[in-house]
Amino acid sequence: MTSVTIDEAEKRLSKLIEQVESGEEVIITRDHKPVARLVPYVQELPKRGFGSMRGKASLDESFWEPLPEEELKLWEGG
Repeated sequence: MTSVTIDEAEKRLSKLIEQVESGEEVIITRDHKPVARLVPYVQELPKRGFGSMRGKASLDESFWEPLPEEELKLWEGG
C-alpha cells in the first residue's frame, strides 16, 4: 500500500492510477492523516432474484434416496 500527500497525488495522479490498476491501494493524506483511498473499480454483478435458476436444474427421485454408507462416512469426516 502506498501513502501520498494531496500535493504528491496531484502531481503523480497518472502513476498512482497505474498502481491502482495493478491491484495496489493508495492512501492520500493531509497533515499525516488519511483522507482518501484509491482502489480498483470493481463493477458490481447484477443481483440475482429468487427463482432465477427455475427450469435450469432438476432432480430425479434418486436425490431423495439415502447415501451409500461409504459416501455417508466421507460426508461425516470418516
